[in-house]
Amino acid sequence: MKYLHTMVRVKNLEASLDFYCKHLGLIEICRKDSEAGRFTLVFLSAPEDVVENQSSPLIELTYNWDTEDYGGGRNFGHLAFQVENIYATCEKLQNAGVIINRPPRDGRMAFVRSPDGISVELLQKGEALEIVEPWKSMPNDGTW
Repeated sequence: MKYLHTMVRVKNLEASLDFYCKHLGLIEICRKDSEAGRFTLVFLSAPEDVVENQSSPLIELTYNWDTEDYGGGRNFGHLAFQVENIYATCEKLQNAGVIINRPPRDGRMAFVRSPDGISVELLQKGEALEIVEPWKSMPNDGTW
């Protein structure tokens, strides 16, 4: 397993970048705008974590273009880990009694929650795996 990033929702992207980059000294690694999803993702890293254009761990700032109040901890999004086999990881967690909130129906991504309600994203390393049952038709269970 490899730790990927922590996602934080921000209300003012420029003010947040000023804080994280100018004041804390993080650097912007990449930025993705989604016109369809109406959001911008900005990935930041500490300078010492960047080696040969690779960086880890990251902070993902998520700026939703439409205004929203983030009560109840919604400004903190999730932790993300890359796994060797998303199906094997989810099966192991499920066998241990962990609820798979968002099953890996696409062979690529799943979400679970910690006992304290922290959302954890699991991402398949490399290309998505072939889509298979029981994951293919498993519904969401709760929120993530």
